[in-house]
Amino acid sequence: MRFIPVSCEQREHMLHAVGVRTVDELFEVIPADVRLTRPLDLPDGMSEIDLAAQIEALASSNTSGLVSFLGAGCYDHYIPAIVDAVVSKPAFFTAYTPYQPEISQGTLQAIYEYQSMICSLTGMDVSNASMYDGATAFVEAALMAARFTKRHRVVVSAAAHPEWLEVLATYAESGMIDVVTCPAVGGRTDVDALAELVTDAAAVLVASPSFLGCVEDLSVIGDIAHAAGALFVVAANPILLGVMEAPGVLGADIVVGEGQPLGNAMSFGGPGFGFFACRQQFIRQLPGRVVGRTSDVDGRPGFVLTMQTREQHIRREKATSNICSNQALNALTAGVYLASVGMSGLAGIGRSCIARAHYLRDALIATGRFSAANAAPFANEFALRYDGDVAAMQHAMLERGFLAGLDLSRFSSDYAGLVLFAVTEKRTRAQMDRFVGEVVSL
Repeated sequence: MRFIPVSCEQREHMLHAVGVRTVDELFEVIPADVRLTRPLDLPDGMSEIDLAAQIEALASSNTSGLVSFLGAGCYDHYIPAIVDAVVSKPAFFTAYTPYQPEISQGTLQAIYEYQSMICSLTGMDVSNASMYDGATAFVEAALMAARFTKRHRVVVSAAAHPEWLEVLATYAESGMIDVVTCPAVGGRTDVDALAELVTDAAAVLVASPSFLGCVEDLSVIGDIAHAAGALFVVAANPILLGVMEAPGVLGADIVVGEGQPLGNAMSFGGPGFGFFACRQQFIRQLPGRVVGRTSDVDGRPGFVLTMQTREQHIRREKATSNICSNQALNALTAGVYLASVGMSGLAGIGRSCIARAHYLRDALIATGRFSAANAAPFANEFALRYDGDVAAMQHAMLERGFLAGLDLSRFSSDYAGLVLFAVTEKRTRAQMDRFVGEVVSL
């Protein structure tokens, strides 16, 4: 808070109410040797005017107005004004977990509408109320497939996001699943290698677009997975689902992804949320919670937490997951965003991102400073090889007001010299032309 919320008189009243005279007396039950007996090593307090001035001075040191070509899971999309206006309403912004449906109908209905939208985007039958982020949704899909198939091996494409692969490997240390990585060729899953690895697998996990922005041939991969009795898990970009075929139509059994592009600000990397949808027959293994629509004794429609397969409730050790909540506010943001742009609007945004990305890629290659990292089809993100020092180029472009993509060498020496660029509907042709011109001038 910007002020001290409790007065001295109020504190004395509270002490009297609990039957003690001083704060020291209140904490007498705490052993003396674990109590702090000296003042905190903190500077003297400041007036509100001085404190506000100091914070403003610190904030002014941030660089603002940068043109961003960063992506890799967090994207600079335009957020309609209505999104913040709705999600900032106290009834949503301060809402707690909706355990009591009779007083949480607004929150429950908002989650229900969000779930319906996710099902429509992904081509799936059911969606949960959201998850912590895309990486945990990706991992929970692998665990869910193992429970359903009674198998323990999962095959994951090396073309997926390296950080998501790290999270999957961390979960695998528990011994619940064994992770086998399928190699990638040209930024996409090596389907020939996949056919050899998928025997007795619980699931095949891929990302489309892949980490390098390449679009996978989902139908072919799905056929390979299903022929071996494995479930097919697809991680997708929700913005692109407005224009690309739904993974469910192409054979996916589970569709997951990072929902940040749907109206959530980049905010230095979070918070976002994970979306998770699947086919009806897997609903009893779905992690998290599901909001459903029902009727009361008088026939009036209402919304409830239909399924809560989590450890805090009656399932205990039989819980499908230790995911005990959902990112309700972030999911609400996605629901408001999707409702505001509509089906045709989302498709238009997706087409705009793709067209602008192809324009920038062609322009950068034409400079002679960049070359293609692969020949695979791509959507709004692409990797190029830079003829020079990537770090020096990015530093110089930052001074000119640009975030010049992501240096992929941070993830692997195999990516040395590669830069990943992402383009959204916010990037104008003038900005891209100026960016290309500045790169040439280095």
